[in-house]
Amino acid sequence: MPIGSRPRHAGFAYVLLLVLVAVLGISAAGSVQLGQSILRRHAEEALLVAGEDFRKALASWRAAGAQQPGAAAGPTELAELLRDPRVPGVRRHLRRVPADPLTGSADWAVVRDLAGRIVAVHSLAPGRPIKREGFGPAQAGFTEAESYAQWQFGTPPVRVRAPGEADGLRRK
Repeated sequence: MPIGSRPRHAGFAYVLLLVLVAVLGISAAGSVQLGQSILRRHAEEALLVAGEDFRKALASWRAAGAQQPGAAAGPTELAELLRDPRVPGVRRHLRRVPADPLTGSADWAVVRDLAGRIVAVHSLAPGRPIKREGFGPAQAGFTEAESYAQWQFGTPPVRVRAPGEADGLRRK
């Protein structure tokens, strides 16, 4: 080879390195998306557990009120589920207000009847649920949900309503 000339394969290693970096970047991005999807699925499962706790607490509130004439059909605030003001002493329907697994906040949207009593709660998280099937009997209507706001946990079972459908309920 003459002095000062380059071999024909000069630069090939550099191009190969660039292609390798691009492939690694694409696979890393795919892994991040997969990881986020898995985390969201776990958060949805935790939301269903927290929602079931709310449903049971509201059912317990109603059952305790059935023993008292003139008792309210539902609490006016979620804090009343922590300590029932209708009975002397301490009566808890819920140990604590759980944090919403999707938002990380203890703030929940409440669905009220016309008297202002809480009949259901739902998450304030935006987005469409990933889980579309395999719900328990108390959550059977969740298969039709287009948003987490339609995953309403209450008693009697709250059915999923289409956006804009009149339901006789007020949302906070």
